[in-house]
Amino acid sequence: MTPFRTVTSRALVLDRPDVDTDQIIPKQFLKRIERTGFGEFLFFDWRKDPDFELNHQNGRILLAGRNFGCGSSREHAPWALQDYGFETIVAPSFGDIFRQNSLKIGLLPVQLPAEHVKDLMARASAGEELTVDLVERTAGGYAFELDDFSRECLLEGLDDVALTLRDETPLAAYESAHPAPISTLAI
Repeated sequence: MTPFRTVTSRALVLDRPDVDTDQIIPKQFLKRIERTGFGEFLFFDWRKDPDFELNHQNGRILLAGRNFGCGSSREHAPWALQDYGFETIVAPSFGDIFRQNSLKIGLLPVQLPAEHVKDLMARASAGEELTVDLVERTAGGYAFELDDFSRECLLEGLDDVALTLRDETPLAAYESAHPAPISTLAI
């Protein structure tokens, strides 16, 4: 996972509440086993509308409405957002599982009060670039909260595997001191 510190970018505005994971990445695109290649299918059904907010725009920050990422627990939704180029999503609230899946891959979910998100949307619509700074825990100048463990993992680029590998030496020592009661090679 790539470490996250700060991003300054044009912000794209998706001012819709309750955007669920089925809308973010429709079910017909969930057949891949790798984490890449989902970006082209992001908001697939909505992108058919030529007036869809995100058509013909680029940016690494997405400003969204409340309850973003609600619905099913598909981890493909944050994969698609990240593969499309987003590094952070700023919204008043997130679906719990979406939020956790995002943190695990290095996509920063920033929760701010609705009035702050509305202000950032207005600023972004006026063409202002925004900065999200994980070191200072600010988004567009507004302070946000993130637990210390998640922050450390993002700053250091540690996913679950990298976290485990930090303890590789003591784990290997334990495994060598505690042989399996049956041979696992016999299977």
